Amino acid sequence: MVNVIPDYTLLIQVVTFLVLIYVLNFLLFKPILNIIDRRKKQLEESENEIKLFNDSVDKRASEYDEKLKQAKTNASELKKEIIKEGDDQAKSIVDIVRGEIPLMTQEFQKKMDKELQAARKILDNQSRKLSLEIAEKVLGRSVQ
Repeated sequence: MVNVIPDYTLLIQVVTFLVLIYVLNFLLFKPILNIIDRRKKQLEESENEIKLFNDSVDKRASEYDEKLKQAKTNASELKKEIIKEGDDQAKSIVDIVRGEIPLMTQEFQKKMDKELQAARKILDNQSRKLSLEIAEKVLGRSVQ
């Protein structure tokens, strides 16, 4: 039979190992784990900020698109109103001119009648003079 004498070195090595684990845990593992946790939190915060920023950008882009669409609609309506107003003004001007045309025609006709009468008087006087001259030449004497 073999008799084993307990060796205290094994116990010392186990205690030393446990103390080393405790010291390493305190000096190495906990700081590293704290750093990793802080970085995770920073990454999560950064991701949240990026998500909020993207949401804000999307919201502003949709607002911009909506405002642009509204502005185009307003511009189109304003253009239609201006065109309609121009058409209405053109129609009123045409109607005014059409109303003035008969008056202008009457004035022109009166003026033409006056000029025609004046021309007839002149032609009548000239034709009398001419007929008198022809008669005097044909008769060879003066006719009164």
